[in-house]
Amino acid sequence: MRGAVIYAAMDPIQRKLGLIEKRLHSGNLHERIIEKSPLVFIAAGLIAGVLLETILPWWRGQEQQRRHLAIWVTFLAGCGVGSIVFFCGRRIRPVELAYSAFICFACLGALRMMSFNQAGARDIRRMVGSDSVLAEIRGVIITEPHAEKRGDWKFSRFKPTDPSSSFYLKLTEAKALEGWVRVSGTVRVAVDGPVPDLRAGDGIKAYCRLERFKAATNPGQFDTATHMARRNVYICASIKSRDGIELVKIPPAAFAAKLRRRIRETAARALLSDLPSEESGGGLLQALLLGYRGDIDSATYRAFRRTGLLHFVSLSGMHFGIVVGIVWWLSKTAGLLKRGRAVVCIAAIAVFLAVVPSRAPTVRAAIIALVLCASFLFRRRPNSINTLSLAAIILLLIRPTQLFEAGWQLSFGTVLGILLFEERIRHWVGEGVEGLAGALEYRRLRRLSKVIRAGAVIVPMLSVGLGAWLGGAGILLYHFGTITPLASLWTVAVFPLVVAILTFGFSKIIVFFLLPTLSALLGVVVGVLSEVLITAVKIIAQLDYSSISVGRVGLWIVLFYYCFIVFAIFVDIRRAAIKKAVCAGCAAILVLCIVGVKWHRMWDDELVLTCLNVGHGQAIFAEMPGGGNAFFDAGSLEISDAGRRIVGPFLDSRGIRRIETIFISHNDVDHINALPEIAEDRRIGRVVANAAFFEDAEGWGAARFLEDCLKAEGIEIERIEAGTEFGRQAVIKSIWPNKQADGEEFSENDKSLVLLVEYAGRKILLCSDIEQAAQEALLQTNPGLRADIVVVPHHGSTATTDSGFLKSLNAEVFVVSSGRRRYESRAERNGKARYFRTAEYGAVTIRISKDGTMRIETAAAGD
Repeated sequence: MRGAVIYAAMDPIQRKLGLIEKRLHSGNLHERIIEKSPLVFIAAGLIAGVLLETILPWWRGQEQQRRHLAIWVTFLAGCGVGSIVFFCGRRIRPVELAYSAFICFACLGALRMMSFNQAGARDIRRMVGSDSVLAEIRGVIITEPHAEKRGDWKFSRFKPTDPSSSFYLKLTEAKALEGWVRVSGTVRVAVDGPVPDLRAGDGIKAYCRLERFKAATNPGQFDTATHMARRNVYICASIKSRDGIELVKIPPAAFAAKLRRRIRETAARALLSDLPSEESGGGLLQALLLGYRGDIDSATYRAFRRTGLLHFVSLSGMHFGIVVGIVWWLSKTAGLLKRGRAVVCIAAIAVFLAVVPSRAPTVRAAIIALVLCASFLFRRRPNSINTLSLAAIILLLIRPTQLFEAGWQLSFGTVLGILLFEERIRHWVGEGVEGLAGALEYRRLRRLSKVIRAGAVIVPMLSVGLGAWLGGAGILLYHFGTITPLASLWTVAVFPLVVAILTFGFSKIIVFFLLPTLSALLGVVVGVLSEVLITAVKIIAQLDYSSISVGRVGLWIVLFYYCFIVFAIFVDIRRAAIKKAVCAGCAAILVLCIVGVKWHRMWDDELVLTCLNVGHGQAIFAEMPGGGNAFFDAGSLEISDAGRRIVGPFLDSRGIRRIETIFISHNDVDHINALPEIAEDRRIGRVVANAAFFEDAEGWGAARFLEDCLKAEGIEIERIEAGTEFGRQAVIKSIWPNKQADGEEFSENDKSLVLLVEYAGRKILLCSDIEQAAQEALLQTNPGLRADIVVVPHHGSTATTDSGFLKSLNAEVFVVSSGRRRYESRAERNGKARYFRTAEYGAVTIRISKDGTMRIETAAAGD
């Protein structure tokens, strides 16, 4: 802060002269990188090799893999020999050495990617094909078992089964026909129930079903198969209960995992003891200080993500900096010299790494901290970008697939943005502040001028936040479809709170065993500060412009953005007017592209109807032509918390924050149990239901519970009558139930809401769960009823669907929203009509253009 004040008080002419001198002596950007940060070329080579091996489809089978391996090895050997011959007997120029290293490490990156993806002879994935198999396996638990959290899912009380547990198991043996055989590989174990007695490092024998992970079947849905494959985990082991697991003798290698677990538990106990309340603040404290985010409640997590402050709950350089700073100060107080302090700090970093999860930002920050400490031992000044490149090299050699993960990209992108842009931004902002203060002083507004100069203390912090935002904005837009334009301001606003929490929190852990009274006092302070931080972030998240949801964009937009940022900051043109014009043009193109993507999705002239794959349940979303949208039910019997796991990611991928209308067909939980989470996370225009729903809501049950949940969000369910119409260009009409549905022959399902959607001469019939009695009555009250697309009643059940009803509709397309294990017999097929079952095809999207042309897209190819 003191440096910031001095910087702000400097004469602007001196600052300009200093910047000009620095540019004159530093040469161009290319030369500076070669001279100061040569490891950039090695890191770039590794990245290029990993990308080449991933993008180019040069090999698929075993024979092609061997051939491809030979090509890369030959190319690498040729580059090595060529470099030796080329540089022998002549002066080596830095630029030649840099690009030679780039080519060699590109080959090495490709080879590392191949070796990472290659399955060993006894790898478990060679023993499991497309179908699941029963198996008996042995191995060592390598992660702490994670219990499913249902407290944030409102309708969990209507699913009384025990929460499931999961952990990763490193295999050692599997039982085959000839007995136990050695196997390798890691599997993810899912247990239908709690496993409170299992810990990391335990050796177990399990009776399970092995199967490969399935790809995502909904737009925007988290792709578990791809995520696991990047960690070299391809197989899931499903176990019915804890009874299917037996503890066996612990291998010697597992004691390290058990020791690490005990260190982590001790650190967590030291942190969480003596807190005023652990319900909300405890989870955030564990994330902020120890990196374990599993106990953060969903509302707090969403608030941090929406405001662009999620980087605070990811262990990074700031956390390591505070830890090292505290240890350095204690070592200095103890009288140690700089080299001794560096040794103590290295030991502290090693212990801290044993406590926290080994994620990319954590390891990256640890490497940078270790290099900084080593610089004191060897009395060398480290280069920041060189150190960052070293961290990237180490992480990519350990696991090259990290390159494709959003967390890894954000970790390095934000830090690189700070290193590249912070100084320039600080200069520009400081110059602007000084100019404004000088102008006010010239007009004899000296008090206001002094206030503005005093406010210059936040310029460095704002510059760091803006540099990090510039480095990560494109990555956030590509992976999550959101822009957080005010993230830099929010970072400055909450930064003092976060630093205070980290400082007091780490101090509490250190003094817990030595000074318990002081630890208790620090616990009260940390608890209060964490509650204040949560409240502040939630208030900020409620502002409409904290996050702008755009939806997924093309890679070319992101690449254009980064090229534009680099050009604007680093490319010097003698005529400033030309550069300003080019930058203004590029910025306008970038904004128009992003706005165009958003506009096309919101105001297109197509009717887009998407039937999501939620297993046994229903969630249908309609994007209306000319703007507007509607949801028809949202629930599932098979997928817990479908609102956050399926519906939310889908809406994020489409850039939708507001739902105009939600139609509730009836009170079955498989049609409504995702609605509370949708209402909690989105702005809702209105929710409508028919009279039968309100009759059910009079007594206790799912309807009444949903009504209470929506009232808590300020939403009242409106009554809808038969014949009511919604929409402008596309019309949604309620055609059932009517007065005839009051008869005793009609069941609760028969009173479900039936809607007819009409657009461009096409009709879509949404039948909900009506059974045969209601189907016959619907045809009687609507003679001549026809539809081009029909969502088949009651999830395609042949027991409750009248085949004559489907035939009379004369539809071209039938969509069945059901799970794979329920209603296996299909409804009777009608001539040339096409049937799409979500269990086979994933989400089914139907697009109807303004001329009536119909296109159908599916998330999966089908069985």
